[in-house]
Amino acid sequence: MSGTLYVVATPIGNLADASPRALEVLRAADLVACEDTRTTRTLLARYGIDTPTVALHQHNERAASGKLLNLLKEGKNLALVSDAGTPTLSDPGALLVEAAHRAGVKVSPVPGPNAAAAAFSAAGFAADRFLFAGFLPASATARRKALEALEVDCPLILYEAPHRIAETVQDLAGRFGPEREIAIGRELTKKFEETARMKLGEVAGWLSAEPKRMQGEFVLVVAAGQPNTPQAADADRILEALLEVMAPSEAAKLAARITGLPRRSLYQKALQRSK
Repeated sequence: MSGTLYVVATPIGNLADASPRALEVLRAADLVACEDTRTTRTLLARYGIDTPTVALHQHNERAASGKLLNLLKEGKNLALVSDAGTPTLSDPGALLVEAAHRAGVKVSPVPGPNAAAAAFSAAGFAADRFLFAGFLPASATARRKALEALEVDCPLILYEAPHRIAETVQDLAGRFGPEREIAIGRELTKKFEETARMKLGEVAGWLSAEPKRMQGEFVLVVAAGQPNTPQAADADRILEALLEVMAPSEAAKLAARITGLPRRSLYQKALQRSK
């Protein structure tokens, strides 16, 4: 009989957030597959857990998954963790989980901390759903294209690293407009945790006000656009004026920056008006 693959959520910062069940599973497992063995061993040592660990990260995921699947087939129980939060969400591990399902191995989630859910709960945007887009591409051109492709009618949640936060916020302001609200979670659950809500156009000043704000990991929650705002109501008028002096693609791009509305839908309107 095969073993069980436990997908275990671990703290996103404060080690005290580890759940009793997660600790029980980590203690009872035959092996813990982790993104970085050093990070996981810190958690295990905190609670006196001596379960062996093995690395499973983005550079060895395919090869490691095959070996771990064999152990599961032999009846071993494995715990899959990432450095922080819930595995497979912007973290490695999905290949192992998929392989386990295909092999008929039981997969059991052990829920717990998640940075996206934590940031959304502290953002104060009333919504019954959100779009989680993880990390945007690192290059400026690819990042802007990815943002342009997003058709967002609900809050948008992104992860970002400190060395790209300023550029990403600038691109968000360009895509959705400087008046769109955003909630920023920085170093969530850690010693220097901050959660702040403001307009996209205000973020650059907020970041530069304290040098320490350019450190740590960020979760960005961008508010949904309001369909009855002046920007939406004026979209047709703005497009009509822009089409007098530029091509439909450029008019749609500029109108999207002005109104915060999706470029794709504006482009379709621009094509219809230019016929």
